[in-house]
Formats: sequence, C-alpha cells, structure tokens
Amino acid sequence: MIQSSLARAENTKQHTELQNLTALSFAELTNAVTERGLPKFRAKQIWSWIWRHGVTDFQDMNNIAKPVRAELAKYFVITRPAISRRQQSSDGTLKWLIRLADGQEAETVYIPEEDRGTLCISSQVGCTLTCSFCHTGTQRLVRNLTVDEICGQILLAMDELGDWPSGNPSRRLTNIVLMGMGEPLFNYDNVAEAMKIIMSGDGIAISKRRITLSTSGIVPEIARCGAELDVNLAISLHAVTDSLRNELVPINKKYNLNTLIDAVRNYPGLSNARRVTWEYVMLDGVNDSPEDAKALIKLISGIPSKINLIPFNPWPGSHYNTSKPDKIERFAAIVLKAGYPSPVRTPRGSDILAACGQLKSDSVRLRARERA
Repeated sequence: MIQSSLARAENTKQHTELQNLTALSFAELTNAVTERGLPKFRAKQIWSWIWRHGVTDFQDMNNIAKPVRAELAKYFVITRPAISRRQQSSDGTLKWLIRLADGQEAETVYIPEEDRGTLCISSQVGCTLTCSFCHTGTQRLVRNLTVDEICGQILLAMDELGDWPSGNPSRRLTNIVLMGMGEPLFNYDNVAEAMKIIMSGDGIAISKRRITLSTSGIVPEIARCGAELDVNLAISLHAVTDSLRNELVPINKKYNLNTLIDAVRNYPGLSNARRVTWEYVMLDGVNDSPEDAKALIKLISGIPSKINLIPFNPWPGSHYNTSKPDKIERFAAIVLKAGYPSPVRTPRGSDILAACGQLKSDSVRLRARERA
C-alpha cells in the first residue's frame, strides 16, 4: 500500500498536472470532490484513507466503488516527496534528503527518544536568513515549500517508520518541530495550512501542544501564529545584546531585541505550564560568559520561559567553536538558580550533519534565464 521512493518520484513526474489531495484542507477536498459530481460523503472517505491510513493509491480505497476510484484517478493524485538519500546516525537519528517535484531538495530529521519521537521538518528550500552559526544560512533561499510538501514530510516519515494507521497507539512519531531548513514565519500561510491539516482530529491528529514552531524573530507574524495556530513557540535567540545578535542573527537589525521581547511577552496562552522556549547556541568565547547568563535572565524577566542551551554543532567551513562543558554547566546553573529550566540539548545526529544548525541541501535558485 505504501509506495517506494522511486515509485513516488515517478508518480509525481507523471501526475504533476493533477491536483495533489495532500495539499487540501477537508473543506477544500469536499469542494474538489463535489465539483466532480461526487457526493460529499466521498470526501470523508478519501480524507480518512489519506490521513488515517496513509494510502497513496485510489485503488486501495476498498470502501469506494471501483468506477468512482477510476474517476478520482483521472483528476487527482496522492503524492509524497521522494527520498534522495537516507542516513541513520549512531544514536538512532534518521535524516532524509527529500526530492520535490521540481527537483529541489530539503531535509527532514527524526529524533527518537524514550518518551517521544520528534520530527524536525523544513519550511523552505534554503533560507533567506544568514545566521552566521547555521549551516542552512550558507544556502540562499530557493523557494518556500508548499502545503503538500510540508505535509508530505510527515506522511513520508510515517511511511518510513511504519506508523500507519495514524491512531496506532505505538506510533513512533509523536511530536513535530518546525526547526528544519528555513524560517517558518516567512512561509506562514503554507505552514499554518499544513499544521491545521496535521492537527485535524479526523486525520493524523497531532495535538497543538506537541507542535513547536521556531522563529528567528519575525515579529509581525508571531501574534498571528499564536492567535491562529496556538502551537508552542520557540525563539532562536542566541545573544543578549543587539550588537552581538545583529552579527549572529541578522534579522535582529530589523526586529531588535526590545521589539522581539514585547512580541513574545504578548504571545497567547503563556503560563508556567506552557512556557516559551529560548534557543541559545553556546559559542565558545562569544556568548557563554556568566555575564551573558545574567543578562539573559534580565532580558526575559516576567515571561514564562525555559532556556534550551545548545552546544554548537560544527559544520564544514564554520568558524565558531563549541563552548567548553564547564562553561555550559556554569551558564545553566546561573539560569536555573533564577528559576528557569535550562536543559542542555544533547547533540543528536551530528555524525550525519542532522543536528541543530547543520542542515543544508545542494539546491540553488536558478536565474531567470536558466529557468527559461
């Protein structure tokens, strides 16, 4: 029932002119079906086959009459991205380089833990931001991912993990983090539509409390994200002064720390039971002093928070070093004493460049004359 990667690639190539149903909300799917003269209840059947059973072939929808299945196949397709390369880390982390219908590529990472399985998904091919410590930042933005390409990463991972049907109590994929390639709030409309599909109780049904969106601080979209999606928020902070953050996270030149902090302070639903996560990569001699820790405490004062301390994960060509373990421990102790949980993230998948800040594909934006 689940197609191989090669079959997916060939299927995508043959059916690019057909409408991919994994891009549609339930309301859109209902409209698409009824426009073809089919009754509304067919949409519910199709939705269940796609999002609860992982079906990619209409012929496998055995509660739909064969003539109807044939009719559906004339107008629609159910596709996934193809897999260009699979890698497995010594710690069990899985990384898939996925190939999209136009040949561009992005990366998706699955991180297994004792009590959860987290899928780190991409929202763009490349990234428009140029964060100096991030490997993806060395790859220029090629384009935004579409709704079906964002959803497709989750469907593909569930295929690979054997997680169908979606209600399976032993499902390995339990959490989603938008922390892969790209800045999700620069592709907010597609990201939001994809997450609404994934959160649907009639489908994969991953709770909004198990989805975390990480942003470098696109302030105008933060409130919108909170109001419309109400998912967990993580901020890629990494510095406690504007001068240093301008260097590490250049979007800070547009949305400085005061503006960012105000936006986070007003994010809906924050409480001690639901804290914002501040991501803070530990760079040796750059941002890891006790003074930096104290300034961080002052900066986020009054905001229900936890600080995720991330030892820098080196990548080819990077010019930073990872903070020494004793520096990280001292930093964490200062923050914890102030009442903020400060877990130190254990690097996962660094041997296959799948750890935080290490993702990158070979896709490039073509010039107009090259596309012609």
